[in-house]
Amino acid sequence: MSDQVLRVLIVDDERLARAELRRLLANHKEVEIVGEAASAAEAMQLCAQLQLDLLLLDVQMPGGSGFDLLAALDQAPEVIFCTAYDQYALQAFAVNALDYLQKPVQSVRLAQALARAGARVAAQPVPPPRKIFIRDGERCWFVALADITLFESEGNYTRVHFGAEQALMLRSLNQLEEKLDPAQFFRANRRQIVSLAQIASVAPGDGDGLRLQLAGDTVIEVSRRRAQQFRAENCL
Repeated sequence: MSDQVLRVLIVDDERLARAELRRLLANHKEVEIVGEAASAAEAMQLCAQLQLDLLLLDVQMPGGSGFDLLAALDQAPEVIFCTAYDQYALQAFAVNALDYLQKPVQSVRLAQALARAGARVAAQPVPPPRKIFIRDGERCWFVALADITLFESEGNYTRVHFGAEQALMLRSLNQLEEKLDPAQFFRANRRQIVSLAQIASVAPGDGDGLRLQLAGDTVIEVSRRRAQQFRAENCL
């Protein structure tokens, strides 16, 4: 492992489980434990405050699971799940977790997982492309923003289009818009936000509006007011 220090947050509702992880991590000088959380809500606050490289994350906790925590984060660090349950392993690897360790956590398995974490963090001298976590029923994804074509409002939820998938995200379009980079995404109308990088062509629309042809056959109608903004920002 490189000389880079891994900043780790331990998230587990059981005090003894957190203490055991602390004991195991004491043997790893490359690790700095920057905090502990006993719930997903507490962990979410700490994730917003701390600059983290890695979560050691339990799955089942009162008030919200480890997957609920990941779904609530705008950007998640690397994740190693530490849990007493074996039935969530496939779901964990579907969200690109580094490893899935069953309790009692074995020191050798933890050391191997930490080595992978260190290698992945060291390979990222600059921040990686931003990703969002999407959970739709039992299916989960970590999706790079660059791979998203379109966000569509469905009431208090948002349909996210990426690749061949159309997953439902438990956030409103307005909530998402506040977090998105306007240099990457454009609010075309009341219901849709498009990726600027995914626009294949632009054509006149009804009433001084615009039609945006996205990759594939999707056509987005841009309202007159939004069209004026689009023209101004893109020198049309």
